[in-house]
Amino acid sequence: MTGPAVPPLRWAEIIAVGTELLVPPRVDTNSLYITERLNEYGIEVRAKTVVGDRRGDMESALRAALSRTELVVLCGGLGPTEDDVTRDAVAAVIERPLEEDGGVVDAIRQRFAARGARMPEINRRQAMVPRGAVLLPNALGTAPGLWIEHDGRAVVVLPGPPGELKPMFDRVVADRVAPLAGDSRLHRRVLRICGRTESEVDEATSPVYSRWLHEEPAVFTTVLTSPAQVELHLTTRLASASAASARLDAATAELALVLGPDLYSTDGRTLEETVGALLRERAWRIAVAESCTGGLVSSRLTDVPGSSDYVTLNVVCYSNESKVSWLGVSQSDLDSCGAVSESVAEAMADGVRERTGASLGIGVTGIAGPGGGTEAKPVGTVVIAVTTADRRVVRTFRFPVGRTRVRQFAAQMALDLARRVLVGSGGGGAFVFTGGTGRRA
Repeated sequence: MTGPAVPPLRWAEIIAVGTELLVPPRVDTNSLYITERLNEYGIEVRAKTVVGDRRGDMESALRAALSRTELVVLCGGLGPTEDDVTRDAVAAVIERPLEEDGGVVDAIRQRFAARGARMPEINRRQAMVPRGAVLLPNALGTAPGLWIEHDGRAVVVLPGPPGELKPMFDRVVADRVAPLAGDSRLHRRVLRICGRTESEVDEATSPVYSRWLHEEPAVFTTVLTSPAQVELHLTTRLASASAASARLDAATAELALVLGPDLYSTDGRTLEETVGALLRERAWRIAVAESCTGGLVSSRLTDVPGSSDYVTLNVVCYSNESKVSWLGVSQSDLDSCGAVSESVAEAMADGVRERTGASLGIGVTGIAGPGGGTEAKPVGTVVIAVTTADRRVVRTFRFPVGRTRVRQFAAQMALDLARRVLVGSGGGGAFVFTGGTGRRA
């Protein structure tokens, strides 16, 4: 050990090593696992870097991380080949020589002997250890990990294969990180919004959440977006779980006042889970008729365990003929208005609902592209209808182009319209929708 002892850990950075992580289709999943485990102990991961197998790049990334955080976790680059240079990069940055550990050499040799093989000499590279580092045993591979304390910082070096990294890191967390983490923990709340853009959500909520940064305990807010949905992630750091829950409850209540019915989840539930819960509460069943979404709405509904309680029949009617024969859509409506029209979407919703005896029907028709658009109905035009025995809502949307994006936006908005109709049917808040055109009857 050199320099001062490691202080209580609050912040961390991750450096994922491997040229293969910089090209498709490989994905760095180790960082997600490490982040989850560190968060359990109140340690926030503030940055992640992916670097290839170049020693200079690794050294630059490590120096930068050590300049601004208390814990750095490197994963990958501990193999026996020439491009496995993580040990060399770490030793250079902390200015300690690499020394061969005879015990590691013996352990590697025994692993090979157990399989009736001779240890290649290149495996001796895996026994090179920066002076003063603590070895972390690897029961599932030949590369040990490292724990290094340097100038008041902690550095953890782990092999890249997830099957080796996870059990090793669990031991590191239990034996070394936990005693340095202190009593505080990170507590999170996820809020989900549909019906407003990211900028609209931030415009409404930033006057509220910006104030929390100056309060005690502080609440930090992150705004995330995905097709037709915005998420607010609220985080606070407290030792008491009950106090944290109360603080996040109060913060959530403040945001609910400015977001109104566009806020559909305050406990992390997805839109399909929310819709399913509303259907189950009312003992209602749902049926869906889809065209441009190709079954995506149905797939999301049935992704929820127990959805057989409320999903009755879902159909994909792509052709006009199927819309007429299966759903009872009027040929005259198709001829005069076209398949992508409010009258056809409404007839699809009514048809599938009436033929199945469902309480609520959804009809979706549109132009996903890349072809098929016109000046009057460009690619991205989608019409969604939700009907019940005494209520019907029809909306025409213009979604961002791109076949996958159009389908994602359309499925999200179809479920959200169903949610709003269900909330209104239960005598709850008023039906409000910000976006789209169309009519409500």
